[in-house]
Amino acid sequence: MKERFVPRINTQLRSHTVIVPDAINRATGIIINGHRIKSLLFSTDVAIIANSNADAIIALYPFTPTMQITKAIIDVAQKPVFAGVGGGTTSGARVRDIALDAELHGATAVVLNAPTKTDFVRQLTEYVDIPIVLSVISINENLEERMLLSGARIMNVSGGKNTVEIVKALRRIDETFPIIATGGPNRETIEAVIEAGANAVTYTPPTNGEIFRNLMNEYRNRCKEQD
Repeated sequence: MKERFVPRINTQLRSHTVIVPDAINRATGIIINGHRIKSLLFSTDVAIIANSNADAIIALYPFTPTMQITKAIIDVAQKPVFAGVGGGTTSGARVRDIALDAELHGATAVVLNAPTKTDFVRQLTEYVDIPIVLSVISINENLEERMLLSGARIMNVSGGKNTVEIVKALRRIDETFPIIATGGPNRETIEAVIEAGANAVTYTPPTNGEIFRNLMNEYRNRCKEQD
């Protein structure tokens, strides 16, 4: 069947929108409460979040999670937010309370760091209604336990160069369990994680500084042309 033409409209003031790679559209997506999510933008920069076409935001950062940050991201995003709630340095009852606050403020899912104990994940499933996303970073983890016995509803694979291997290992355990995977730096790595079995892909955008540098170079070139 001939592929149907899709009209595209870009307005002048939105010309610098962060566009996720088209390759991610090959993913099946994960449907959460009626919303299909294929692409997740890995960022806590509200300016980039507000100017991206990603289906959702995955907001993880290397500090103790706070509702001040989570609420700001949810308010700006106007799309599903997967909120990091700790599980590594931050643990125990504090994580539980942060997760409930995230749910009550409108987060679509909460994300737990890889060091989170399986028993705690089980406890958290009884405390929040939104899906729990459990991060997996190593092929040496007990993947079957993490996937099938923890109570988590989605696996988030971020294994660096081993991401594809981890996704394949998880797929050997369960063919249908929802998996998000880091897409890597280019089209080839994105397609590789999808081929391995990832349902959705996390995309790391250029930084605010990188985007602004390109814009400033464009401005400088215009000035040269006018001289």
